[in-house]
Amino acid sequence: MASNGGFQNSGYNNDRPPSSTGSGDADVATDPASSSFFMNDYKKHDDLKQMLDTNKDNLKLEAMKRIIGMVAKGKDASDLFPAVVKNVVSKNLEVKKLVYVYLTRYAEEQQDLALLSISTFQRALKDPNQLIRASALRVLSSIRVPVIVPIMMLSIKESCNDMSPYVRKTAAHAIPKLFSLDPELKDQLIEVIEKLLADKTTLVAGSAIQAFEEVCPERIDLIHKNYRKLCNLLVDVEEWGQVVIINMLTRYARTQFVNPNRDDMIEEESEKAFYGSDEDEEKEDKEEEEDDKPKKKPYVMDPDHRLLLRNCKPLLNSRNAAVVMAVAQLYYHCAPRAEVGMVAKSLIRLLRSHKEVQYIVLSNIATMSVKRKGMFEPFLKSFYVHSTDPTHVKLLKLEILTNLGTETSISTIIREFQTYITSTDKEFAAATIQAIGRCASTIPEITDTCLNGLVRLMSNRDETVVAESVVVIKKLLQMQSTDSVSQPQEHKDIIVHMAKMAQDITVPMARASILWMIGEYSDRVPKIAPDVLRQCAKNFINEEDIVKLQILNLAAKLCITNSKQTKLLCQYVFNLAKYDQNYDIRDRARFLRQLIIPGEKAGAFAKYAKKMFLATKPAPVLESKFKDRDQFQLATLSHVLNTKATGYREIPDFPEVAPDPTVRNVEVPTAWVADTNLLAQKKKKKGGKVKPAKKKSFYSDEESEEDEDEEEEEDSSDETDSSEEDSSEEEEESEEEEDEEDEKPKKKSKKVEDEEDEESSEEVDSSEEEESSEEEDEEEESSDEEPQPKAKSTKAKTGATSNAAMLLDLDFGSTVANPAAVGKSDFLMPVLAQDMSSLSLGGDTGGSTTVTAPSFIPTKTYELLNRITGGGLSITYRFTRTVSIFSEKMASVELTLTNSSDKPVLNVKIGDKKLQSGMEIFDFPEIGNLGVGATVTATMGINFADTTQPATFDVCTQEKKFSVTVKAPVGEQIQPVNMAENEFDKQQGKLSGMNENSGTVDMATENTDIKTISRRVYEVANVVQVPSMQDNTYKFAGKTLSAGALVLISVKLDGRKAALKVNCEKMVIGSMLLKDLKDSMTKKD
Repeated sequence: MASNGGFQNSGYNNDRPPSSTGSGDADVATDPASSSFFMNDYKKHDDLKQMLDTNKDNLKLEAMKRIIGMVAKGKDASDLFPAVVKNVVSKNLEVKKLVYVYLTRYAEEQQDLALLSISTFQRALKDPNQLIRASALRVLSSIRVPVIVPIMMLSIKESCNDMSPYVRKTAAHAIPKLFSLDPELKDQLIEVIEKLLADKTTLVAGSAIQAFEEVCPERIDLIHKNYRKLCNLLVDVEEWGQVVIINMLTRYARTQFVNPNRDDMIEEESEKAFYGSDEDEEKEDKEEEEDDKPKKKPYVMDPDHRLLLRNCKPLLNSRNAAVVMAVAQLYYHCAPRAEVGMVAKSLIRLLRSHKEVQYIVLSNIATMSVKRKGMFEPFLKSFYVHSTDPTHVKLLKLEILTNLGTETSISTIIREFQTYITSTDKEFAAATIQAIGRCASTIPEITDTCLNGLVRLMSNRDETVVAESVVVIKKLLQMQSTDSVSQPQEHKDIIVHMAKMAQDITVPMARASILWMIGEYSDRVPKIAPDVLRQCAKNFINEEDIVKLQILNLAAKLCITNSKQTKLLCQYVFNLAKYDQNYDIRDRARFLRQLIIPGEKAGAFAKYAKKMFLATKPAPVLESKFKDRDQFQLATLSHVLNTKATGYREIPDFPEVAPDPTVRNVEVPTAWVADTNLLAQKKKKKGGKVKPAKKKSFYSDEESEEDEDEEEEEDSSDETDSSEEDSSEEEEESEEEEDEEDEKPKKKSKKVEDEEDEESSEEVDSSEEEESSEEEDEEEESSDEEPQPKAKSTKAKTGATSNAAMLLDLDFGSTVANPAAVGKSDFLMPVLAQDMSSLSLGGDTGGSTTVTAPSFIPTKTYELLNRITGGGLSITYRFTRTVSIFSEKMASVELTLTNSSDKPVLNVKIGDKKLQSGMEIFDFPEIGNLGVGATVTATMGINFADTTQPATFDVCTQEKKFSVTVKAPVGEQIQPVNMAENEFDKQQGKLSGMNENSGTVDMATENTDIKTISRRVYEVANVVQVPSMQDNTYKFAGKTLSAGALVLISVKLDGRKAALKVNCEKMVIGSMLLKDLKDSMTKKD
């Protein structure tokens, strides 16, 4: 045998891997068998302290990794706090991050040492790295010392204005910590929370709501103006933020919207009389005839209520069980009854998760199934018990199966229960018998069948099964006896059978139940009852207390009904009970003796003994223990425990009348308001007519009749413009030149006046600001005619532009514009690209098809780079629908770059590209210097290869680079082509079958004219209308940019119904284009 020292060396020094918590020697020292454990010079973590005191960053980093590993394993590393806190000033970023992680864990325990470094934490709040700023704030809020409350408050306020959403998120987490430290700061913290609630970043939303819930959940007014934003951001918020937001919105919906099931509840109450007698039905008919009350108005859901339900629905597919449960409880508490069923499938999916998740989900399903059985009836088999299920899961599944039992499904459930009775789990088998009893009590059709089955179970070898069967039979017999005095013979046989088993059953509850039944129905077994009392009296002193009490009751009842045979037995039992150790039994014996065997001084109650003891007892109610659990909000701890937990807030009741919905309206300024005001002022100065702006409610998509009349009057003055749009570009340019040469004001067209208005936009002085209040009530022409006049004015400016200017436009770089002086035009395009737009650059598609100019130029912009994410640099993009000057296969994309920071942005260019196969990007030229407050426009070309995949690339500056994504709607990957109708029909016939997508939509009456239909199609796709000889049929043609595949659209009107058909060999483009067209056709103006 090896020596002790040799055993240690081979076991610990050679074979054992080095520890992650320190050196190998330290681990050996901690071994109880090691002699070094008792050495006086042993120092814990000494090697780590030495590594932290060195000047080498790699050693410090290794030491910090070991320390964080100790913390993660739950080991105490608090004695290293002095050595770690010194490294908070380390210049190594990785070391600093780990130091802050350690300090966050131990700052509250080592408050004095942490306070010594508070100035370092404050300096770190100004660090350029957002992770360091956030970590410093996290450590600062972890020091729970009242003296630094003002510093924490100031730090939180500054962090709420930080450019980084991660830092703002950390500030939101620090608010509850500060509130718990000093509740008097509530008012100041509410101001900070209000600012965070207005944050549009998804990273901040969940944390801001959590702070709101912990500090001021009663301030519901803070949610009003952010309600719609929260609903729209919900899908993109991180998972735990989604849970917090949904729970908050559940309570918000219960206070701001009326009950969507109020009318349904009234109908349900009337349906309860379905099984009533004919007399009841006749009475109800008479009452209905007498009360001719007006019917209630149908329930119309508030649009904001619908917005919440619609945006939460996709979250039912979340991978996080808590999110699914949050959505389920929202639908249960706030949705119409007809829509709640959609959560069932998602909840069933969660049953495949861990046992802990199963228990919570099943608890909530059990509550839902009590009142809404129909939700889970299709998934009945999902609740069948498996042998591997733990007992608590088995019991919940049993509860749900019992709740779901109906006349149609009960036979299947009872067969399933029969197998459960044979389970080796005694608790589960007993619960199954109770479930059978509940089914028998709720469904009268199977009561007798269940009763006979329970009687047969009394001969089971398992005593637990027999005892539970006796208890359930007793309850069922009592229920049947109170309903009617039917089947006395059957009841007698059951009672006789149970009386014979009384001496064999040892379970106290079962014996007590048998004795109670014999005493209650002693008139049905007059010969057996006295003998049972005699046997019980012999063994009275050995019985359990609950059995002794029932023996006393049996003796009292038999003495009343059969005093000749049982009076002496009754006195004997009372005498035994008089000296029993349990005071309840002694008191019961004295009480019964005075009533049953009165002496000379008998009380007044003795003569009423029979009425008291043999009165009809109320039947027991067998109901689910989850019946009243819905008083607690689902998916909460209080609901699982069935008691109010600390911090639980009760879910409010729906209001009778909905509060004012306008409190949720938020006015969003639009980009074209400035140009409209400018044009209005020009017309005022020249004496022109200014059209008043149309007043619209937030939701109303329909215009008032007065506005329509005004539009008709002004439309008549614009007929010449619309007719001129149909002519070629050359004719337009020649007409413009003639109008410019003509000096007489009377002969000037409205188009030239508009041109002069735009050319003189730079001459507007500060008087515009004084008239801004009037400008807000003015607007340009209706959206039906917006693109056309603006396209003309741009072309007019193009015609007047010199050749030198055109050469300048050939430089595809960007021009810096002062954002305060230059308004945003409806569309901006390079001049050369505009001139080339009428050329046929595409290949021949097999017919007389030529590329033509776009019929509509969209003004919609998309955000490419957020101002906060870009550190002050924001980029938006839009599709100009012009032929790209880079390649005929590319979509022309116009970028607008704005510098909102306090310093110039240098060397803006496109960096690395991450493109799908076949996609291409033509970069915009590098922007050398983008000044403070400056705006630059640039044009780039992207070949999307006729796919819906986005183009991902990096936008780089001198200091940073940002990954951005451009995604083109399918309609922007099309260019318009001229085509004759016969060619259109020929090509449409070729593109049938799999290449054809069709659908039908219902349109508003005012939207069935050709003008509106064409505009709706143009908004979705860059196509051109094909002249058609067919009535009520409108055809549009285009082809894809990359492959040149034809895209044919036809709209056939039949009253208010419109049959849409899209033909394209690119099936994905065809199907998505049809979907977009349907959405466009059905929306209202």
